[in-house]
Amino acid sequence: MGAQVPLVMALDDPGAVPGVAGGKGASLARLARAGFRVPPGFHVTTSAYLDFIGCVGLREPVLAAMSAVDASDAATFGAAAAGIGELFAGQPVPTPAAAAIAGAYACLGDDVPVAVRSSATVEDLPGMSAAGQHDTYLNVRGEAAVLDAVRRCWASLWSARAIGYRARRGVEPGGVSIAVVVQQLVPAEAAGVMFTIDPVGGAHDKVVISANWGLGESVVAGDVTPDVAVVDRASGTLVSYQVGSKEVMTVADGTATRATGTPAGLRSAAVLSPAQAVELARVGLAIEKLYDEPVDIEWALAAGELSVVQARPITTPASRPAAGPGEQWNDSLAGDYLWSNGNLGEAFPDVMTPATWSFVELTMTRMTFPPSLPGYRGYGRIGGRFYANVSMSLSLEALAGISPRRFAALFGPVLGKLPPVEDIPRPRLPRWKATRLMVPAAVALLRSIRASQKRMPQFLADAPGRCERLRAEIEQATDPTVLASMWPEKVRPLLEQACDMLSAAVAHGTTLLSSPGKLAALVGEADSALLLSGQQAEGTPLASLGPVTGLARLARGEIDRDTFARQYGHRGSHEVELSIPRPAEDPAWIDDQLAALHDTARDADALLADQEAARAAAWKRLARQDPKKAAAARKLIARWAPVARDREAVRSEVARSAWVVRTWVRRAGQLTGHGDDLFFLELPETVSLLRGDPAPLAKVPARRAAYETYQALPPYPALIRGRFDPVRWAADPNRRSDCYDERAQTGKPDDTITGFPGAAGVVEGTARVLRTPQDAAQLGDGEILVTTVTNIGWTPLFPRAAAVVTDVGAPLSHAAIVARELGIPAVVGCGNATMLLHSGDRVRVDGSNGTVDVLHQA
Repeated sequence: MGAQVPLVMALDDPGAVPGVAGGKGASLARLARAGFRVPPGFHVTTSAYLDFIGCVGLREPVLAAMSAVDASDAATFGAAAAGIGELFAGQPVPTPAAAAIAGAYACLGDDVPVAVRSSATVEDLPGMSAAGQHDTYLNVRGEAAVLDAVRRCWASLWSARAIGYRARRGVEPGGVSIAVVVQQLVPAEAAGVMFTIDPVGGAHDKVVISANWGLGESVVAGDVTPDVAVVDRASGTLVSYQVGSKEVMTVADGTATRATGTPAGLRSAAVLSPAQAVELARVGLAIEKLYDEPVDIEWALAAGELSVVQARPITTPASRPAAGPGEQWNDSLAGDYLWSNGNLGEAFPDVMTPATWSFVELTMTRMTFPPSLPGYRGYGRIGGRFYANVSMSLSLEALAGISPRRFAALFGPVLGKLPPVEDIPRPRLPRWKATRLMVPAAVALLRSIRASQKRMPQFLADAPGRCERLRAEIEQATDPTVLASMWPEKVRPLLEQACDMLSAAVAHGTTLLSSPGKLAALVGEADSALLLSGQQAEGTPLASLGPVTGLARLARGEIDRDTFARQYGHRGSHEVELSIPRPAEDPAWIDDQLAALHDTARDADALLADQEAARAAAWKRLARQDPKKAAAARKLIARWAPVARDREAVRSEVARSAWVVRTWVRRAGQLTGHGDDLFFLELPETVSLLRGDPAPLAKVPARRAAYETYQALPPYPALIRGRFDPVRWAADPNRRSDCYDERAQTGKPDDTITGFPGAAGVVEGTARVLRTPQDAAQLGDGEILVTTVTNIGWTPLFPRAAAVVTDVGAPLSHAAIVARELGIPAVVGCGNATMLLHSGDRVRVDGSNGTVDVLHQA
């Protein structure tokens, strides 16, 4: 049994970790231990807070108030905060904690003025800044005032802004706590903020310092135009110094602080000398070295001495990339991580609007992979595109007992080509905290999976009709407040249930991922691909094949247009991006599909029939040669087939639920008169707008500009390591589309084209490089389709292709599944195919070995 955490702790105590001293406190302790000048003080630990809510019986009432919080409804944040505020009001600090705090305060001096700062366990952490969410009190004097400020800091854990911040990031209220840092107030003559990279341009060659006279509150709060000094990182020289207008300054006043007009003589005077700016930059870079990542530092100068009053990792280090848009949308800037869009790139192939990203974030909270915990996400967006954070996923899975090599073997088929595991950077996670978060999350997820697996047949039967009825109800809504209420009451529950079903469908990940490999080892790659095809349920093929087999049935008159549109009108190459119309919204869609089918020499039914005959012959041959091996193969396939079918079927229903969400956003645009601007709001922001708050609309222009900038760029590399600027990468004539490594110079890509064996077979033919399914007319019968990534929107093209080659993908990708069903050779996840191949090249595709050879260049 470990030692009990003390109520109060010295500022530089080695035990001042985030779970004890909060994120801010742990950072200050780290700085103090490293020898940086930090104002003297002490921590009021999370143990004191937990004793407080325990002694006065607040824990259960707080959690009860939080149970009514809806992340999409800002009004619930204020309601919960008001209720909790009443609970905290007037409650005294328990006697043991009060005595400990009073004793530590007395050690600082007689009636010394102090800064009392909140330090929550979910702030100043990688990926979870929480800057400004909790309260700070400056120039506090006297024991009674310090105790009152500590209690108010505790209460600020449950302010409306803090509740909203955590709710939107999926942080469970039961897992948060708060410490308080009490430090001697620096009588600052000048103070400000320093970034060890350029917070505006995103450049990593500059240190940027903002400075004002007096205390730093005016700079931190953004209430003043400060001086800005820029120091070159490499040479340590002052590059530029811009004197700001500095209209106001913050000063100590009695037992508080106040803003006052800056004296005229100081407004035009430089706050820092060149030597002071250079020294600040030197200290900042030393702190960055300690943290091993860019940092945001609050500093103060008094009597010529520099003090560091706060430092945190930069979670959003630049508000815009160089020559780029006004919003960043780039999680790669958080540090040295490995990112992959692997198999996930086909599900999320587009630059995502904010509405879509909030849809995806909600979806990912229900998924088992990539793994995520509050503050530690196994995914993110880079230049608006979805990527899995391989580094974070590797570290999180390690907490669950999955070794790095097991991780690579198990999730390689999902993530695509990965470097050797020893070359993958891994963040160090606070094991005790992450484990404490993981255990209840895993238990809850397991329960959800079990319940969803039982309900899945009924869900799959009911979902199409439920979605159709809900879309009709949304389109008939005429009152914005009624439409707003439909989000938490009907639309979001539908999406959440669909995602729960998908999580349940892929829960048998080991079966789904390992069975094809085991079968290939048993019977060979070619026979494995053949035997895994044709796994139908009651005569219905895999959902990925639905649009192409359904089109053939429509052409033969077996179903009518309404039935075809109802069954497949939600599936397309952009089925997750909410701003893009679904195929069924295009009146010409079916006619275009039928015309393309008429121009195809080989239809899907003929290919499926050929594959069925070949499969029957393979089973017969295998049974004759080795009956035991045939029985083992049948057993493997019997385990794999229902898992694969359920995965495909539920993915279709998630896409259908996305259509419902799109319908809701479109209707909101119609009722508010703001049209497609609402795709540039997050879904909770649209709820707020419908309820009468126009403030979110101010964000639309910058977000639209960011979207348009990123959308104009080519698809980014499948693998990215470190900080990646999409705009600069796209401007590089030597850029590579397979990988990017911030640490290395751009090198010449490998001339060989290899990937995952997607579907067995060898074929020679003419390559046709296509960017989108809309280029389908360029693909001739019998040509080899080469593209970045495919999804179900590409399915109608497959019967026309002799083989398929993709940059992005893995053994479970759409291209591999559909090609295998149709008996078309495929090599997926090559990384560099579209970079090295050109339309007209004569190539050989070996789907069994995963290779593509150029026989003759066009």
